[in-house]
Amino acid sequence: MGIQATQIRKGMVVMHNGAPHKVVDFHHHTPGNLRAMVQTKLRNLRSGNTSEHRYRSTDDVERIILDDQEMTYLYTEGDTFHFMNTETYEQVGLTAEQLGDATGYMLPETVIKVQFYEGEPIGIDIPPVVELKVVETEPEVKGATVSNVGKSAKLETGITLQVPAFIKEGDRIRVESRPAMSTDASG
Repeated sequence: MGIQATQIRKGMVVMHNGAPHKVVDFHHHTPGNLRAMVQTKLRNLRSGNTSEHRYRSTDDVERIILDDQEMTYLYTEGDTFHFMNTETYEQVGLTAEQLGDATGYMLPETVIKVQFYEGEPIGIDIPPVVELKVVETEPEVKGATVSNVGKSAKLETGITLQVPAFIKEGDRIRVESRPAMSTDASG
């Protein structure tokens, strides 16, 4: 489906140089007397490479609609994460490179959407908020309040992030899986 470059939005998938690319970021720009343009940051869904491209506002861009299938994350073997379709029980594998940062927000049995392009799995869409267990952090600070400075905590998936000082090992916390940008894991 063709759209004008001015309709490009973050999270869309567009065809660029013969390959599907996810729009990671975009900015409409009108410099002085020059023509309007759309500056984009694109991630190639096949290779994972990120590049920038400038479209003229009048350019036609081919928008791609991906086929989302609900799947359950089963297990990891080596560098491959295995998923099973919740309806057909068909299994597919995606590499850590294809999944990107999303691997830090998935536990076995997590239900996610796997994105397919022309029958090939190219990425995932994880829930915006996940609940994970704190496995390692500094001891609780007595009298700590939410307004205090945070501390580092390692979660059960292996990611480390800042948490309030009163959080302790064994606590389950809710974590945003897409803090600043969409973690579509297709790169």
